[in-house]
Amino acid sequence: MKYKNVLTTAAAMLICSSVASAAQTPTRMNTFNDWGTYSYTSSNGKVCYILSTPKQKLPTNVDHGDIFFLVSQRPGQNVSYEPQAVMGYQLKEGSKVNVDVDGKDYTMFVKGESAWMENAAEEPQLVAALKAGRTLTVEATSRRGTNTSYTYSLSGVTAALNSIQSCN
Repeated sequence: MKYKNVLTTAAAMLICSSVASAAQTPTRMNTFNDWGTYSYTSSNGKVCYILSTPKQKLPTNVDHGDIFFLVSQRPGQNVSYEPQAVMGYQLKEGSKVNVDVDGKDYTMFVKGESAWMENAAEEPQLVAALKAGRTLTVEATSRRGTNTSYTYSLSGVTAALNSIQSCN
């Protein structure tokens, strides 16, 4: 129950902080093990996404804030997913976020507290890796220069993604 509340709080904060338009508060649709599914309505239509929080945050002696990884559907594109890492702090300008799924590496560019795939053509490959994988690790550098690492369970990610396929 506590995990579901964390996901709901994180989802609400994501929408409130990263969408400049008048988006509504997200609605939690379901939970699949370590991943929750959410939706909200934007000016471009209904947006659905899945979200998880890390099982491990390193280093342990710093305040990480609210950290999560999400995969959203782009409005108007039925099965096109966009992975995103969201940190509870400003990322170092010009740095990269490294994403590892069971040994397969991907690179994300940073803007503010978020990171997106550097090569959008690799988004389907990352999503496929998430579905087939067991563990997701995200490494980032804060604006202050602190190197951080987050480990996520991928338990439930496939069911969560499948459940938002027909979001429209």
